[in-house]
Amino acid sequence: MLKNLYKKMIAAAALVLAANSATAIEVDEKASIKDATTSVQGIHHIGLSVQHLDKTLAFYLEATGFELLKREKVSANRSADTLFGGNNLAYERAVIKAPNMMFELIEFEHNQNLPARKMPVQGPGMTHTCFQSPAEDPGFDKFVSAGLEVLSRGSSPVDLGGYGVTYAYGYDPEGNMIEMEQLNDQLLKQSGYDISWRNTGLDMWMSQVALVTHDIERLMSFYQMVMGFQPYRRGEYKDKPKFDEVADVDNMHVKAGWFRMEAGPKVMEFWQYLNPKTPEFTSERTATSLGYSFSLEVSDIQQEYKRLKAEGVAFFSQPVLLDGVWQVYAKDPDNNIFALRQLTQNVAAQP
Repeated sequence: MLKNLYKKMIAAAALVLAANSATAIEVDEKASIKDATTSVQGIHHIGLSVQHLDKTLAFYLEATGFELLKREKVSANRSADTLFGGNNLAYERAVIKAPNMMFELIEFEHNQNLPARKMPVQGPGMTHTCFQSPAEDPGFDKFVSAGLEVLSRGSSPVDLGGYGVTYAYGYDPEGNMIEMEQLNDQLLKQSGYDISWRNTGLDMWMSQVALVTHDIERLMSFYQMVMGFQPYRRGEYKDKPKFDEVADVDNMHVKAGWFRMEAGPKVMEFWQYLNPKTPEFTSERTATSLGYSFSLEVSDIQQEYKRLKAEGVAFFSQPVLLDGVWQVYAKDPDNNIFALRQLTQNVAAQP
């Protein structure tokens, strides 16, 4: 009897928590990272852990035209072992520069012989990042030419509603999903597009972190706590055949939400698929696991580490100084991997 009573108490507590989380997320259409009550300043880079760096890097460089800033091999580095939560790690890292953020590809030696995998559109996890481009010079065509496996239906990006953007999903050579958005001239002016990018030969840029979860209220509440500001948009979408074409799913039904990470195109977006249902992620992800991660720039990494640790966030280490940057990796409630980073010259001495 006591066991049954205890189960009922747990179930009741879970219902209360669910109810609280359902009311915790309120939208402010004007909210952005400028309203943050924390020292989080924005997205610094998207990370991608890959099995074969040469092939994957060549694919992205060909498709995007981004600049390769750095490529290095690392081994027998105690700071790296501490940062990534491993022992005797060996890896090769390449950093490429989009006009508005960095894209970091990293090949860990111990991941090379793992079985191939492909991210389902319904997740769970960080399913994709997005590459935007002008409609007159579509990034979709460039990715296809570089060898993209198109996921979306048809031979061209999908126009969801005639409002100036076309969309398509696809897979890179290792089965990592990407989104391609093509914007007309009017939307380019609203998106933060800088005409000087075109003058330097860069007509593509990156825009988002996309997290797909079985519990959107919980995950958005977590990131509202991490960043300290409200989402600017929420929505629920079903019975939209054009959405089905983009995701290659019949009768797609999703909930979604967005945080504005700057005045321009950077956002964090969240999806919960109700059809096909996003499963709960029950395995483990580490800081070296294959797939996406992302890094948040902060102005006080020691302060944020202490604050988030007190909130129960799981970190792989204390902040670590590596290559002139203070960094620390953490997991969200769905075991997605994210990092905090701060340049050395802006860091106060450790306590």
